[in-house]
Amino acid sequence: MSSARQWGIVALVVAVLGGALYAGTELGGTSMAQVRVGSPTPEFHATTLDGTARTKSIADYKGQVVLINLWATWCGPCVIEMPSIQRLYDRYRDAGLKVVAVAVDDPGYEQRILDFVAEHHLTFEILHEGTGKIEAAFQTQGIPATFLIGRDGRIRKLNLGAADWDSPANRAVVAQMLGVSDTATN
Repeated sequence: MSSARQWGIVALVVAVLGGALYAGTELGGTSMAQVRVGSPTPEFHATTLDGTARTKSIADYKGQVVLINLWATWCGPCVIEMPSIQRLYDRYRDAGLKVVAVAVDDPGYEQRILDFVAEHHLTFEILHEGTGKIEAAFQTQGIPATFLIGRDGRIRKLNLGAADWDSPANRAVVAQMLGVSDTATN
């Protein structure tokens, strides 16, 4: 077999594999784009725990500044982080900040989640998604994982692991996104 023919076969194989990859990612509706600062917020579906069990998605928060926190009742770092998220929410809720904490506890743990919320006096929105789909969509390897979403639906800040969300640096970012003065809310 000639060298030109061998290179022709290699080119054909690469083209077929490239086409298959494209079809599998784009035409199949699955994006292989990395979730990072600046990327669009991944689509997700999670259920309310307010007695009506409504399904919510990122579309429900369109045009808003949203802090999405993936957490679980059994997660020690999540317990440490929650008070700072509550303080941040208390500080900026009147300016329009939405906080959506999505519990990733297994199905059937809804009462445990509600008990946790009551025990820790959490007043922001709590959703539940226990199938692992939200962690896959956000490409997380652990929790807590927190994503600050701009009005344009893009991720503006992300943190993998516990953080002090009421720190001066995080307050400054949120205040800027909301178009308010951080000093006016101290």
